[in-house]
Amino acid sequence: MTKKVIGITGGAGSGKTEVLRIMKEDYHAQIIIADDVARKLSSPGKKSYQRIVETFGKDILLADGNIDRPKLSGIVFHQPELLEKLNNIVHPDVREAIEMEIFQSTSPLIVLEAALLIECGYRDLCDEFWYVHSDENVRRRRMKETRNYSDEKIDAIIRSQLSEEQFSKNSDRILENNSDLDHLRLEIQNLVHQLQQTK
Repeated sequence: MTKKVIGITGGAGSGKTEVLRIMKEDYHAQIIIADDVARKLSSPGKKSYQRIVETFGKDILLADGNIDRPKLSGIVFHQPELLEKLNNIVHPDVREAIEMEIFQSTSPLIVLEAALLIECGYRDLCDEFWYVHSDENVRRRRMKETRNYSDEKIDAIIRSQLSEEQFSKNSDRILENNSDLDHLRLEIQNLVHQLQQTK
């Protein structure tokens, strides 16, 4: 199989982390998580750091000089214009780093997970987009159980993300994740088999 890049997308609580774990363990895929790349690039001395500090001020820094991510998230979450400023700094740097990682990779299977995979135009980097779909009530239950989120926070997160229709319309394949891990493994096995059949 020639090098294949799969973009994984889906709403909060849909189970993307489990999908990544199975892809790594069962198919030895190289995993690239855009948020991890962003975190590295916004650490002291890295590409995005200085511009973030210049834009948002030194009040967002911890005592050790690192950016206080929860504080920065709190600032931009309710202010779309500030979120746009942050995204305009971070996203181009993240994309450039991901492009380089894909280019340099020797793995035949690469899985890219990005919260804004569709919105940030990663289509040209991926052979396929896979949408991890879970019913809203399942996602809500998972976010309460695993992240201890309040109903208000869950409402705000769901409102801020694409609708099921938008996710489906922009994805090549849908991974249903409303059941247990055995079912999810079988779903992934089927999709990987289909992927291997494509040229």
